[in-house]
This record gives sequence, C-alpha cells and structure tokens, in this order.
Amino acid sequence: MKTLRIEPLGREVVVEDGASLMEAAARAGIRLPSSCRNGTCRACMCRLAAGDVRYRIEWPGLAAEEKRDGWVLPCVALAESDVTIEQPAATEQSTATRRSPSRGF
Repeated sequence: MKTLRIEPLGREVVVEDGASLMEAAARAGIRLPSSCRNGTCRACMCRLAAGDVRYRIEWPGLAAEEKRDGWVLPCVALAESDVTIEQPAATEQSTATRRSPSRGF
C-alpha cells in the first residue's frame, strides 16, 4: 500500500493496490472533481507534486506536454510510490453526505 497526500487540503490517505487515486480519496471521504471517471473528460486533472503514477488505460486524455509538466488524471492514475497531488477543489465529505453500504433491503 502507498499513501496519497492531497494539497492544499493537507489530508493523507492510504491507496490500496489496484485503486486509483480518486478511489482512494473517495474511500477516505474526500471528493475530487470528476465526471467521466475513465480518463477522457479531464474534470479531475490536477498536478502531481511528488511521486510516480501509471495509468489503467494506455493513453489517458492528457497531451504529452501536460504529462511532462506534471498533470495527472487521478480517476485512472495508480500510485507507483507515495504520491502528492495539488487539487485545490478537493473537499471533505461530511459523514451525513457519505454513501453508506447497502444493507440489502
């Protein structure tokens, strides 16, 4: 497992193997901007301040220049090391707005 630090929120969360950065944040009650969740809409685009990622898909919706400049798409990015992203629009969900698991009825 690796850690994801989200700035300027100042939160650090665990990233389980196989989970995207966005999934890890959501499990910890942190909402990152999103729309498609498959790497094409770019709504979640943010800067990678530290660490390394790889992608679930061969070529996510980033230009080569954007990748080189440190932009990432957390919806399809997998942590290869401990990672820090800069996402000013990240927010903490209150426990009242967090989804509860289904109880089967």
